[in-house]
Amino acid sequence: MPISTLDPVAALVLIDLQRGIVSPPSVPISGPEAVARGKELADAFRAAGLPVVLVNVSFAADFADLPKGRDEESLAEEGDDELPPPGYDVIVDELGAQDTDIRVTKHQWGAFHGTDLDTQLRRRGVTQIVLAGLTTSRGVDTTGREAYAHNYNVAFVTDAMADRDPVDHEHTVERVFPQIGERTTTAEVVDLLKK
Repeated sequence: MPISTLDPVAALVLIDLQRGIVSPPSVPISGPEAVARGKELADAFRAAGLPVVLVNVSFAADFADLPKGRDEESLAEEGDDELPPPGYDVIVDELGAQDTDIRVTKHQWGAFHGTDLDTQLRRRGVTQIVLAGLTTSRGVDTTGREAYAHNYNVAFVTDAMADRDPVDHEHTVERVFPQIGERTTTAEVVDLLKK
């Protein structure tokens, strides 16, 4: 179903289009394809005079600030001490970041918890966020849930996001997103911004 409308003050929020997350394989599109569509969206938002938010995830060099909650996946990976390479948290150059873009560094899956994202959006009168990026079932989904809980209208650009697992991606897009927002495509959003 196409998006019903874009609010007069909508913001594009691009999740984790950074070196260490864009590189690994993803589905249904590659990381570089997600970046290309993210750039198309960002260019359209900038041309319309609307905010663009670039979100990355980063941790201290020794990862002492990683979330401490116990989960089954972490327990299964105990002993895996491999740290991401330097620069893993840098937004990719191909996105064409601008000085006017809002930068948010998160330390969780979602972009609201522990950041000033809500403050940055509210100061600009934003009532809707348009989400894209990586990965669908973690960063994008969690940020979408947080945005919904903060009473923003949420639009998910489903052809500008990807995941590591096709089942996780499909479940999130088909079952979760319709409950907390509207699904749309890059072309639909760009067309609405031109009106």
